[in-house]
Amino acid sequence: MAASNQYRSQHDPSNEVIKKFVLIDTPGHGKLRHFALNSVVDPTNLKGIIFVVDAATLSNDTEDLVEGGLTEAAEYLHDILLTLQKRYTSSKSSKGPLEMPVLIAANKLDLFTALPAKLVGSSLEAELTKIRTSRSKGLLDSGIGMDDDMAEDRETLGGAGEGNFKFTMMEEYNVPIEVAGGNVAGAEGANIDKWWAWIGNHL
Repeated sequence: MAASNQYRSQHDPSNEVIKKFVLIDTPGHGKLRHFALNSVVDPTNLKGIIFVVDAATLSNDTEDLVEGGLTEAAEYLHDILLTLQKRYTSSKSSKGPLEMPVLIAANKLDLFTALPAKLVGSSLEAELTKIRTSRSKGLLDSGIGMDDDMAEDRETLGGAGEGNFKFTMMEEYNVPIEVAGGNVAGAEGANIDKWWAWIGNHL
């Protein structure tokens, strides 16, 4: 090590260690989502999950929701979070699996019709509340879950089946969730600094 290094600031870029990572893009189409879910069930060196939503199509106030709207996004997110929850509850280790952070990346915030990141988060929580209530009722109406052997099938997102779902509920299952806005394109270029910061914090 050069003797001059002792005079370098700890924030000197030359002191930084470059970390390499692989970013895998999985299909969001309903018929192909099992590829993503399979990766979550049996992860290999998986450090976290980035769930990208189109913030410009998440309002249920519009008459005709385009594909990828609030309900569809929430249903997909529900399946991913429930899979992570079951991964934790079915673990044979007393400590459970390692933390699996989730970033909800609200994209296209440069558009006028886009919801702010905070509203994206609260809208998804509200929709997830409706979905878990509906699915729980569906299981009870069909009689599924009456047998203790079917306990896994009646597992509810966030644990308790009553009340509103909040992302903070997933922390109990080692799944911290953060919502951050940005845009990968736009008149003034990309704005993904918050996403990069999240990635850097979890490498």
